[in-house]
Amino acid sequence: MIRKGKKINKMRGSRSNGGGSVKRRRGAGNKGGKGKAGAGKHHWSTTVIENRYYFGKHGFKRPQKTIHKSYPVNLNFLNDKAEEFVEQGIATKEDDVIVIDVTELGYNKVLATGSLDIPLVVKSPAFSEAAIEKIEEAGGEAVEL
Repeated sequence: MIRKGKKINKMRGSRSNGGGSVKRRRGAGNKGGKGKAGAGKHHWSTTVIENRYYFGKHGFKRPQKTIHKSYPVNLNFLNDKAEEFVEQGIATKEDDVIVIDVTELGYNKVLATGSLDIPLVVKSPAFSEAAIEKIEEAGGEAVEL
């Protein structure tokens, strides 16, 4: 139905604008409560429009024990820093071969980016297949922990 006049204009001069006694317009009780009052009851439709996830649990949280994070290191990094690691005492030199344990450096996987110029014995919990090939081609060894 089309309204020709706005309600505010229709109520001009009526003092209470259709709300009855002035006493009846007072307080939060007349509005149905303050804030989130009645969110699950008489203001349910408003709750659904504003935030339909307000009530209840939603989604799934993975148990933290099942999340295994990998911290990878590339061969080119090990190749460049091998001598430094020996000087710092992080790696050891045995018969012209440098032995590096990547877990001491804070890594847990060796990846194959780059190339090796020197033979290395690399100890790590995990290797990529290409990394194992490159280490063995250079005359080194990949030792899984």
